[in-house]
Amino acid sequence: MGLIVQKFGGSSVADAERIHRAARRIIAAKQRGNQVVVVVSAMGDTTDDLLELARKVCEFDGRSCVPHKREMDQLLATGEQVTIALMAMALHAQGHEAISFTGGQIGLITDNSFSKAKIQSINKQRIFDQLNAGKIVIVAGFQGVTPEGDYTTLGRGGSNATLVAVGAVLQADVCENYTDVDGIFTADPRIVPNARKIDRISYDEMLELAGLGASVLQTRAVEFAKKYNIPLHVRNSQNDSEGTWIVSETPNMENIVVSGAALKKDLTRVTIKNVPDHPGVAARIFGAIAEANVMVDDIIQNVMDDNTANISFTIEHDERHDIKAVVEKLAKELGPAVRAIYHADLAKVSVVGVGMRSHTGVAQRMFKTLAEAKINIQNITTSEIKISCIIDKADGPRALQLVHDAFELGNAK
Repeated sequence: MGLIVQKFGGSSVADAERIHRAARRIIAAKQRGNQVVVVVSAMGDTTDDLLELARKVCEFDGRSCVPHKREMDQLLATGEQVTIALMAMALHAQGHEAISFTGGQIGLITDNSFSKAKIQSINKQRIFDQLNAGKIVIVAGFQGVTPEGDYTTLGRGGSNATLVAVGAVLQADVCENYTDVDGIFTADPRIVPNARKIDRISYDEMLELAGLGASVLQTRAVEFAKKYNIPLHVRNSQNDSEGTWIVSETPNMENIVVSGAALKKDLTRVTIKNVPDHPGVAARIFGAIAEANVMVDDIIQNVMDDNTANISFTIEHDERHDIKAVVEKLAKELGPAVRAIYHADLAKVSVVGVGMRSHTGVAQRMFKTLAEAKINIQNITTSEIKISCIIDKADGPRALQLVHDAFELGNAK
């Protein structure tokens, strides 16, 4: 007997028919002799609908406000609570015992970072008690509670983090992520029609792709899987085909120089100009940004001749409201000449592959491809297994297709 944790995304549980279809898959896993825990997302577009409702409520008397993050989490956590109850009912209707739990009911404790909380602990005993009683356990994804009992959410794609965190604490044999695509592709198939499904990919490659815009998995989910060495299987909920296995790196993976390409579509660059070029100033700036819980990417510092520096960094565009208050306050504190400039409508195109460690020429091919297409590169960042270029947002889809084809990623390996 094994222990499987399955997760069904919003499109896989979008209506009663799909919930029953998912229930049949869950039952089949149990009938093969496994204990089964199921993590579910909110149905269909529920989360988007709730966000839109919040936006409308916050528009009042000709003015608009940014919703308080605590209250947003109170609202958004309701989506998954609907799905867990309906899934348990579907399993009961098909003749199998099941029980549903919210994040709080399984003791999924997070920090106090509303809207992007981090998991701190899970009380596995309540889950094991129900599994040992022969029941299928249904858990709400995307949500947890603070030590004080307030609802929190784990950020977009947070149900994937719930999946692997639950799998880790239960020491599951495998985590299966059921979605509306056949697995992980060499690029987003909605942008690149000739993208090819990848059969196996390393944790490190998937971490880079997830952080660079591949939306099938949240970065923290892959981090959990790597840390606890849990095989992660991304599959299509609408068929029985083998999906993509995310596993520990194997020697033959280095034979493939580039495994995938990704596009992060909506970036804003923040440039703080005329910063005093003194020790500790950068630490002060990024310490304040970290305290505001804003994720920063692609940092560049240029030192000027007048003992000042310009510090630039990119953020996700939807973080712009949070970052502006922090940066404007810093600019005032650092001196009258310091000012901030915001440049939106940027994107980042990247290629990833563990084979870059032992092969040369990857950067040259990527830069040449973009140059021949007259796509201007505004910034370059690298690691031992990735190369990323900041470009205009309008060039993003074309750039992704071009670099995908330049590395022949659509060809069978």
